[in-house]
Amino acid sequence: MLENSDEARIMEAAADRFMEAGLYKVTMDEIASDLRMSKKTVYKYFPTKEVLLKAIVHAFMKKIEGEVQGITSSDRPFEEKLTILLMVMGKNIRKISRPFMADVQRFAPGLWKEIDTFRRERVFSKIQQMFRQAKKEGVFREDLDPDLFYLVLITAMQGIMNPQVLSQQSFSAEEAFKGIFRIFYEGALTDEARKRFKRKNINLSSNDSLRYI
Repeated sequence: MLENSDEARIMEAAADRFMEAGLYKVTMDEIASDLRMSKKTVYKYFPTKEVLLKAIVHAFMKKIEGEVQGITSSDRPFEEKLTILLMVMGKNIRKISRPFMADVQRFAPGLWKEIDTFRRERVFSKIQQMFRQAKKEGVFREDLDPDLFYLVLITAMQGIMNPQVLSQQSFSAEEAFKGIFRIFYEGALTDEARKRFKRKNINLSSNDSLRYI
């Protein structure tokens, strides 16, 4: 996130804690203890847990935006972009637990709104551009409208990957993300594009790394 400094160390340690256990259960004292750092030093950079959370989320969003931009603006064929995008998104989503998503929505609604806006305007819009490229390349079926397909896909993702919805299901955010993409894409692609996509399909279930299968 940042250069090797106390501020960076605090953010990295807190991010691990928040992403795994959520916001409510983690205290600033625990973060200081993990780092063997004085509470005074932690509060010097982040006077409240909310300020720390906001810094972490903003850094996370900046990282994702850079990765998505690099993928979608490349000259790779659509199915290669899709495969790499799934790898990157799956890797990032794996870090986020249900408690974290629910706590941000409940205890930091303004930040949750920022996240939702970021997803829609800075990430999903790039995916929409990919769809339009795919239509031009003949990857999508002729009868498919890429803009309508984008709206349906994004609506499904926003609905299913909501903390309140996920809390009532047995699958994780990562599993939901993977399933949504596979269901929609396999129905949208031409037969030839579907074969190419399956050849380059990826395993998002590994805890250690993402790999081609």
